[in-house]
Amino acid sequence: PNFKKAFDYVNQNDINLLEEGAFEIAEGLKVIVIIGEGATKEESIKGFECHDKNIDIQILIKGPETFAWKPREKCISPNGDYSDERDVRFFHDKPDMFFQLQEKQFAILFPEDVHAAMIGEGIIKKIVIKVKI
Repeated sequence: PNFKKAFDYVNQNDINLLEEGAFEIAEGLKVIVIIGEGATKEESIKGFECHDKNIDIQILIKGPETFAWKPREKCISPNGDYSDERDVRFFHDKPDMFFQLQEKQFAILFPEDVHAAMIGEGIIKKIVIKVKI
């Protein structure tokens, strides 16, 4: 049910005008606006991650942006312990694939999707909607 609320928010607001930061839009829905310099694949996969308590809806505003991806079931090399406070688990594993988003495209990343983002050149602007599960 929170997916509808998330996409209603996107459709009812000009996401291009959102400033960098994080805010809650409804119970169980948090928006994080990220503006930053794109990273290399090697730099980005240092943060190869997944979440236990949230689904990410990542919507690209300015890009392109490349993602690294691998199914969690195939990740065997944890990078530290799970952080309950940040809801993040990191891995040393190498991605199985890379995919690219263009402006106005989005990816939905479930807890079983280990990913690294912000791969690209120049400034990348995106929103990440955290959907609590």
